Amino acid sequence: MTLAERVPALAARRPRRADAARNFDALIAAGRDAFAEEGSSASLEDIARRAGVGIGTLYRNFPTRDDLIDTLYLGEVDALAQTAHEVADLEPWAALAAWLDHFVRYVGTKHVLLESLNRPSAVMDQCRTIMFDAGEPLLRRAQSAGVVDPDITISDVVKLVSGVAAVSSFDDDAQRERVLGLAVNAIRC
Repeated sequence: MTLAERVPALAARRPRRADAARNFDALIAAGRDAFAEEGSSASLEDIARRAGVGIGTLYRNFPTRDDLIDTLYLGEVDALAQTAHEVADLEPWAALAAWLDHFVRYVGTKHVLLESLNRPSAVMDQCRTIMFDAGEPLLRRAQSAGVVDPDITISDVVKLVSGVAAVSSFDDDAQRERVLGLAVNAIRC
């Protein structure tokens, strides 16, 4: 299944004309870098400059900052969902733990995404749905194997690990892994 099939809203936003599509893609790449470096306050003018286009091109593609963030993270969240498929063959607990570890590593570097996930938006609703649909089978499988509390929902788990991911000041990767381990082990039977 292609990205366009998995995330139709992303495909609908990308222009069809080759030069316009190149500008769109350049803006997405520049936005991803700028938001990763500077957070949600990244300058739209800087993003346009990084992409090698004028500010008018940015606004033609993304009339608001939220439009850029929404579009940027549709593809990013899809990549996170693909990880669920990659770990699905592991033992139930290992699969869930591996996906949650990837979730924290991934989302923790994209604080704009964490901020956006709590914002009301049809696109962010789709992002939440993509994440929940990816993680839920892993959770259900772990619950069926008796290794995860059967009363926990995927929403509970995503909120729990989102809290860990929101921490921007871990001393090192070892501390991040210990804190994630504490959180994830809280759902284990």
